[in-house]
Amino acid sequence: MFEKLLALVERRDSFILTTHDPADADGLGAEMVMACALRARGKRFRVINAGPVPEQFRFMDGSGLVEQWDDEGHGALPEQSALIVLDTADEAQMGQMRELVGRSLEAFAVDHHEPKPGLSLGGVLDPTAASTCELALEFAEAAGASIDPGSAFAAYAGIAYDTGFFAYPKVGERTFRAARELVRLGASPAEARRRLRESAPARALLLQKRAVESLDLRRGNRVAVQVLRREDFAETGALSSDTDGFVNFPLMSRDVRVSLLAKETPEGKVRCSLRSKGALDVARIAQELGGGGHANAAGFGSASDLDRTVARALSKIAEHMERMERPGAMEAQQ
Repeated sequence: MFEKLLALVERRDSFILTTHDPADADGLGAEMVMACALRARGKRFRVINAGPVPEQFRFMDGSGLVEQWDDEGHGALPEQSALIVLDTADEAQMGQMRELVGRSLEAFAVDHHEPKPGLSLGGVLDPTAASTCELALEFAEAAGASIDPGSAFAAYAGIAYDTGFFAYPKVGERTFRAARELVRLGASPAEARRRLRESAPARALLLQKRAVESLDLRRGNRVAVQVLRREDFAETGALSSDTDGFVNFPLMSRDVRVSLLAKETPEGKVRCSLRSKGALDVARIAQELGGGGHANAAGFGSASDLDRTVARALSKIAEHMERMERPGAMEAQQ
């Protein structure tokens, strides 16, 4: 599976590692592991993302390896380097770093999301993997690279984050094998849990209170909607990144099959997260709305206002649910 990536690493001497914007734990953890693999092969590399490391994930970059793109400081690097994009194969998700795809010597993606039509980035695209950190670890092993304890911890945190702490449908023996190896290399599951789920600032609790207060149940309590407006962020002092995990809360109910969190960020952008239980594929819904993701966890951005975006998303959700409920629909999908 990694033959082309191994050949790329042998072929080039200088690399830029990046991920989607904003970065999350899986993208950052994969960057750390890939950095170990390149270092073991004696390659020059820089880890450069479009934006800064989000506050809740800064613990993953203890050595300060990750840089933020700067036109003046980094401008000449792409033409001298190959680009490895981790945790996305969609240029639209890369922020300012998308400009490097056409400027670099070569561009190669390592990703585990459901394939999106029209992707221009090729590489190791494996939607059967539960996380990109798993793929990065498998590549490092194929390359004969050792992983230092800090990078192992970052990768374990990435896997835990992207699998809902080993609860999502793609989790299997492959995921647990990777987790076990990372623990052997020094990762602490308890510390990862504390950092990811027990370190939110008080402002995040105040914002979650607003989200829960907005909760609306539709379609016989099967669809949950939470909405956060710009004033909710302003009045609580919260950041857009403080919503991490909010979309999962309604799924605690046995009745809720789909959860939608729509937010108008402090920067004025509209972003939506989708989660589902069972066979409803929210990645397809997100793709039809300009985003993507996994069958049970996806998201998209919108150029429209918040209320129109919510209405459009609910219409798509209803359309897909009705399609699934038609006689013979499940058999047709199999």
